[in-house]
Amino acid sequence: MDLKIKAVSPKIGKDIPLPFYATPGSAAMDLHACIDEAVSIPAGGRKVVPTGLAIALPSPDYVALVYARSGLGIKHGVAPANCVGVIDSDYRGEIMVGLQNSGESDFTVRPGDRIAQLMIAPVVRASLCVVEELDETDRGAGGFGSTGA
Repeated sequence: MDLKIKAVSPKIGKDIPLPFYATPGSAAMDLHACIDEAVSIPAGGRKVVPTGLAIALPSPDYVALVYARSGLGIKHGVAPANCVGVIDSDYRGEIMVGLQNSGESDFTVRPGDRIAQLMIAPVVRASLCVVEELDETDRGAGGFGSTGA
């Protein structure tokens, strides 16, 4: 699959790298902060950070998903504010990452920092079928820890 990518900032490819797969087994590419100066996200706060990139997915059969970087989340409590960002196939604007700092101290994002991961995935569009009953399973309606801690 070819992913068309457009630099919407002149910094892309110079000061800010294009996304790339770090290893042959990587499922996602890192997105970098395309900012002029460092941005502080206060503890408990949120900031929108631009990436300087726009993409064109080849068809509605694909979606781009923006996920947290595990190191930022575990070490600093910094992750996308909406958990997972969804970039639809018909969106052509700049990819922006809303970051939330759930850590106990302020976090600084510097120009070029890796802030999130971009994954391309197939889309299955469901046809809804309204029914009176659903089939039974052993689990039934159990949720929120019903299968163990």
